[in-house]
Amino acid sequence: MQTKSASNPLKSRPEPSRRFSVAPMMDWTDRHCRFFLRLLSANALLYTEMVTTGALLNGDAARFLRHDDTEHPLALQLGGSVPADLAACARMAQDVGYDEVNLNVGCPSDRVQNNMIGACLMGHPALVADCVKAMRDAVSIPVTVKHRIGINGRDSYAELCDFVGQVRDAGCRSFTVHARIAILEGLSPKENRDIPPLRYDVAAQLKADFPDLEIILNGGIKTMAECQAHLRTFDGVMLGREAYHNPYLLATVDQELFGSTAPVISRAEALARLRPYIARHLEDGGAMHHITRHILGLGQGFPGARKFRQLLSVDIHKSKDPLGLLDQAGQLLEGR
Repeated sequence: MQTKSASNPLKSRPEPSRRFSVAPMMDWTDRHCRFFLRLLSANALLYTEMVTTGALLNGDAARFLRHDDTEHPLALQLGGSVPADLAACARMAQDVGYDEVNLNVGCPSDRVQNNMIGACLMGHPALVADCVKAMRDAVSIPVTVKHRIGINGRDSYAELCDFVGQVRDAGCRSFTVHARIAILEGLSPKENRDIPPLRYDVAAQLKADFPDLEIILNGGIKTMAECQAHLRTFDGVMLGREAYHNPYLLATVDQELFGSTAPVISRAEALARLRPYIARHLEDGGAMHHITRHILGLGQGFPGARKFRQLLSVDIHKSKDPLGLLDQAGQLLEGR
């Protein structure tokens, strides 16, 4: 666990590369998931789940901010709209060693809308600019924004440019663009990830019109070939659901996108490296499924993959020897 604080000066790290990142995903990109993903790629930028300012200021901040040193480069995504609260939370993030703070301006759920969090903030660009300025004044680590290309009722390209322009003028230099609008009434968060059409052309026009800004593309990207194609237009790509459901995709990121000459890690080796982490978690009183639920996607595309998933999703709840079961699952990955 990361234990650095304001009284323990941080070693300065270079600004993280956003050439390839894994999206913040609620209930998915927790610290166990991130530890596992880091085994597959040394260079991918990882994001936490969205954490609200209220959770940090009024709840168990240490639990929400907890992470392992090996997770770096690592960004904390915040949800909120009160500049002073966001500034205070950004300081917390910097004090415990996060490499970036990202403001969520993309989540479409009713629950966060009611608290002026997420995509609804696209209708309030001046407020987002105030939030970014407050955070930037509070910390030296980068402050970035993840947003949609619009919301219903404010989905013209001119309005998108107005939003980006105002936030840029507040000092933000890096924007991650989920290339869909968000429909804030009538669609669930899940439907908002699928039903509004992807508009890569709009994101590309934004990059053309704001060439001085770092524009990261998010939404619907599934393969390394697609990543490489988009990187001809954009400064980076962010993968969400595909990176979670098919995590072994990350195993070639360092070689294909960052020029690494290190050998590609095998599925079996990734699981073997994860085993000591799982053992420590069990010793601390945790349950193995807290971690193994994140690695089921390793079981894809080979004989025995279904059995691998069954062992770690169903049988695990009945086993009195969870590490033995893990080893049994690992045997199915041999040579993979």
